[in-house]
Amino acid sequence: MLVVTRYRVPAEEAESFVDRARRALEVLSERPGWRSGHIGRAADDPTLWVITSRWKNVGSYRRALSSYDVKVEAVPLLSLAVDEPSAYELMASVPAVAESDDRGEPA
Repeated sequence: MLVVTRYRVPAEEAESFVDRARRALEVLSERPGWRSGHIGRAADDPTLWVITSRWKNVGSYRRALSSYDVKVEAVPLLSLAVDEPSAYELMASVPAVAESDDRGEPA
């Protein structure tokens, strides 16, 4: 399962946002079912940010949100997200391809 939340963050609040987002992902990462998480900023609009996380299943994500630490550290930030659907069921995945060096041999 993939969770995508987008945020409008004024430039002067960017550093604080990254700190809060990192802390939110840290507490979420301690919950069962966590797979990974990322913080990103739009290349063409520096006020548009995204936090993504991957979970074993929707139940794991929903149970994580009910944890005390998550309610204290992550939910206040998550509640500031752009109001749109954020939980997505993964329908297909493509694994990473091994990178190669300049001669075409595995790095």
